[in-house]
Amino acid sequence: MPPKRQIPTVRLRRLAAELRRLRNESELTREDVTARTGINEATLYRVETARVRPQRRTLIALLDLYQLQDPQRGEVLALSQRANEQGWLRPYHSELPEEYTAYISFETEAWEVRNYESLFIPGLLQTEDYARAVIRGTLPMAGSEAVEQRVQARVERKAVLAKSDPLRLWAITDEAALRRMVGGPMVMREQLKHLERVAVEPHVTLQVIPFSAGAHAGMPGSFVLMGFADAEDPEIVYLDSMAGDLFLEAEIDVRRYGVMFDNLRAQALSPDGTMSLITTLISEMQ
Repeated sequence: MPPKRQIPTVRLRRLAAELRRLRNESELTREDVTARTGINEATLYRVETARVRPQRRTLIALLDLYQLQDPQRGEVLALSQRANEQGWLRPYHSELPEEYTAYISFETEAWEVRNYESLFIPGLLQTEDYARAVIRGTLPMAGSEAVEQRVQARVERKAVLAKSDPLRLWAITDEAALRRMVGGPMVMREQLKHLERVAVEPHVTLQVIPFSAGAHAGMPGSFVLMGFADAEDPEIVYLDSMAGDLFLEAEIDVRRYGVMFDNLRAQALSPDGTMSLITTLISEMQ
């Protein structure tokens, strides 16, 4: 049996970042830490990149080496104890791709999401029927069970918009996503009506880049920027492509995609203009 995979969480990322900081402040390389503690260098790398949560004895050895005292020591130990908490996890999620489950984990804990989509309605704003049609169309080799697992996961993800302190979502999509008849006219009409309903929520901002805008910075592909309430948790960029999924955490990458999102926001219709376009498209489908 393969070992149970570690699903990243915001707290696990924070713990990894703190251990990297402590090692750097101690002016030690990973090789130095291995020589002084006996901790395998590969294990240390996995701990410092949030691939695994360190065992308690490993963490104690590291904190002793870095001479960390209370109260900071107690805070790191408490953080480690909670690092694997997964309130969102469902039994069937183990069948989903690892990158997707990681994405769901981060999205659940995010304070805000900025999402640009070039070809699809943003995932958090999709109806169930639209999501099913998208998944079937983009994964033609997937069986019915696999499709339904992904549909259910996408439906459950929308809970972040309905909780007491909802996620702040700023979604931008190309006009092409509104005009493509995914699932047929009835499915698409209901999807557009759903956008009308949800876009008036105070924590949701929706904009569309019209065809008249011409070429724009988002044409190479979609991306998601996730921000977190705690300043110690840096933003993440998520890229989803046919070549695979990718998370970017380097400050230069986060800044670059933030600038790109601002550029797209400036080229897009205003939220009111977007609603007018959606209303027009719905009337054309009647």
